[in-house]
Amino acid sequence: QVQLVESGGGLVQAGGSLRLSCAASGRAFNRQAMAWFRQAPGKEREFVAAITWSLSSTYYTDSVKGRFTISRDNAKNTVYLQMNMMEPEDTAAYYCATTSFFSIDYQNPSGYSSWGQGTQVTVSS
Repeated sequence: QVQLVESGGGLVQAGGSLRLSCAASGRAFNRQAMAWFRQAPGKEREFVAAITWSLSSTYYTDSVKGRFTISRDNAKNTVYLQMNMMEPEDTAAYYCATTSFFSIDYQNPSGYSSWGQGTQVTVSS
């Protein structure tokens, strides 16, 4: 089991930037694929970005491509989400998650076994 703790959320104006961090504890972090999801009030949890452990391949939902960057530092057991050119539609609680079985269905939250507690991101217009 991997324990995850997110940080870095806050209030930012449209066009601004934030960087989220997700610190992991537990064994074999470097064998986990990591992902960020977000959930706005009244909406389902949606996939944002993912990064594999082996080749650090990255995946993004269309709405954040070119604006968000996911990265990982296995030495620090941490995954990051750099968010630039933020929009009010990015407002949500952001969660990091991990899985040992990264598959073609990587956008489905049910495929992830461990979750953080979430960090709130609010983008004002």
